[in-house]
Amino acid sequence: MCRSIHPLFNFEPPATEDELHAAALQYVRKISGFRAPSKANEAAFTRAVEEIAAASRRLVDALVANAPPRDRAVEAAKARTRAAQRRGVAPAPAAPPTP
Repeated sequence: MCRSIHPLFNFEPPATEDELHAAALQYVRKISGFRAPSKANEAAFTRAVEEIAAASRRLVDALVANAPPRDRAVEAAKARTRAAQRRGVAPAPAAPPTP
């Protein structure tokens, strides 16, 4: 899986439309091989992103969780630690929580 696509289910607060769109865009970029499509492919590319984002929203909304929602800050800290371990460097300090 593309490292820039992250799980979006069972978080508090729930995934935003921007997060779903970003994940759909990364997916379409990955499978199409285009970072930015040509003018000839732009309509198909954009339509695919919109359809995948909509399907992702339906999926996330339909799933049922038995576990309590995950905390975004905690999951982000875990991701930073994993990334630092992959690179062999010390993890960056956690950002202060937003009010």
